[in-house]
Amino acid sequence: MIPLYEDNHIIIVSKQSGEIVQGDKTGDSTLADSVAAYLKVKYNKPGNVFVGVTHRLDRPVSGVVVLARTSKALGRMNEMFHVGSVDKRYLAIVKNCPDKPEGELVNWLVRNEKQNRSYAYDHEVPGSKKAVLHYRLVASSVNYHLLEVKLETGRHHQIRCQLAKMGCPIKGDLKYGAERSNPDGSISLHAFRIEFEHPVSHEMICVTAPLPDDPLWQSFAERI
Repeated sequence: MIPLYEDNHIIIVSKQSGEIVQGDKTGDSTLADSVAAYLKVKYNKPGNVFVGVTHRLDRPVSGVVVLARTSKALGRMNEMFHVGSVDKRYLAIVKNCPDKPEGELVNWLVRNEKQNRSYAYDHEVPGSKKAVLHYRLVASSVNYHLLEVKLETGRHHQIRCQLAKMGCPIKGDLKYGAERSNPDGSISLHAFRIEFEHPVSHEMICVTAPLPDDPLWQSFAERI
């Protein structure tokens, strides 16, 4: 993880693909653990360090994650994410170019817990939740296309599922239709930027995460 911003109430870091935000059945060390260790050393804190998870990124996804350093900030950030007042922008590399250079995707997603994946439908079905995102074609290379995505809702695997439904699975995302995996096990989805009102000071915070250190990502860097 790479620290990007911190104050007394929050810390914003760039998560590397493969890092897990919060504990799961694997028992692997988490991003929250790494941030707590970083804060403990930096500020020479005795005992346990409070780090609260305000939102999540899938394990193979990289980019911006906001964590809380106080319970007050945690409660307020959780509410902000819940009501959708946090502006989250993602970048996705896809194999197929969308039919339209920009648009809104509206689907109804059904989560399958056993398979740990979601299924997208064009209409409401039993157990489904409405999912809305906006996408824009940013750049194209010979073989791949870079999309910017803005989430309006926060559903399980939403971007991965909806882009695949559109016919544009994310590079490396075997679960949602990519032809092959990425060598490092990542998928080419990056939480690029986050903007929100600070939960305590009420100042506007806007933080951008550096692109992954990968030749394909870097080839798009100057075109963002």
